[in-house]
Amino acid sequence: MKSNYTVRSMGLSALLLITPVAAAWAPAAVAGESAPAAAAAPAITVELNKLETVEKGCRVYTVVDNPGTTAFQTLKLDLILFHTDGVIGRRLMLDLAPLKSAKKTVKMFDLDGTACDKIGSFLVHDVMECKADSGPVEKCLDAITLKSLSTVQISK
Repeated sequence: MKSNYTVRSMGLSALLLITPVAAAWAPAAVAGESAPAAAAAPAITVELNKLETVEKGCRVYTVVDNPGTTAFQTLKLDLILFHTDGVIGRRLMLDLAPLKSAKKTVKMFDLDGTACDKIGSFLVHDVMECKADSGPVEKCLDAITLKSLSTVQISK
């Protein structure tokens, strides 16, 4: 494993040299100082739970788990549907908000004109908008964990 910093021995003590790039993400504290606590990104799990054939096409059920203390006013996903042959079927925006803190929520949406058995997978291409009660949230896509209980997979 390659080291992120250089240590040079100077008798019984050691001098820790950290480059400016490494200093931005180095976890170690220097000379007994405690490192400032990093704000953890709020963790959200989006589960593709079930697909159900309806009169006009396919109804998709998702379970969104927001176990943290952050409530979301807006969480819009840029979602790509792939058919079973791997060809892109359509692109859509999925709004999962509002999301209360420490709560699971079931969200469903209909895909008119698309049969459930023609859906191969979904790709969360990006997060189009992500706002908590306190304002815009950075790196929302990184904070989302995806899983599927269906034969249709979801990934990012």
